[in-house]
Amino acid sequence: MALLTAKTFRLQFNNKRRVTKPYYPRKALLCYQLTPQNGSTPTRGYFKNKKKRHAEIRFINKIKSMGLDETQCYQVTCYLTWSPCPSCAQELADFIKAHDHLNLRIFASRLYCHWCRRQQEGLRLLCGSQVPVEVMGFSEFADCWENFVDYEEPLSFNPSEMLEELDKNSRAIKRRLEKIKQSRSVDVLENSLRSLQLGPVSPSLSRGNSR
Repeated sequence: MALLTAKTFRLQFNNKRRVTKPYYPRKALLCYQLTPQNGSTPTRGYFKNKKKRHAEIRFINKIKSMGLDETQCYQVTCYLTWSPCPSCAQELADFIKAHDHLNLRIFASRLYCHWCRRQQEGLRLLCGSQVPVEVMGFSEFADCWENFVDYEEPLSFNPSEMLEELDKNSRAIKRRLEKIKQSRSVDVLENSLRSLQLGPVSPSLSRGNSR
């Protein structure tokens, strides 16, 4: 398996709120690990966004092409530099629904356009479709570093310090994701209340409740 360079990991999984000079584009990367329940050697790989084909779609196509034994369960862990867009969230939810022998977990370094309603709906869709979405913390960054990065090349930085900084930065992102998830519970409650059939309100009650 081809590995990410240490520089690529440091730049692309960087979860600071803003990129400092020298500026560079933060691209979408997806690192995946597929582990059979029978204890066989995990399969690993990674994808980048391509024109008109996001990394998540390339990942789905890869898994489909592997011809996995549907009588066996598989744990699939994905580490993403950005959380999935709404379109990819729907594709992932549909994919897992159609392949119940796969148990998918998604960890994202950053939340993509988390202030936009459609992006929030995409995250809530995944969380409500048995695809847990979490923010990467120290253990996830360390696992990604160990298994997907060529960390034996000469380094110009201290990996331990980098991982600690990533973990520190992730705390605020985790709080933001939890707020987005909690808002789903509020929406579900409101929709449930609207759907209650309480019957017509009596005239006396109506007058009594008028302002």
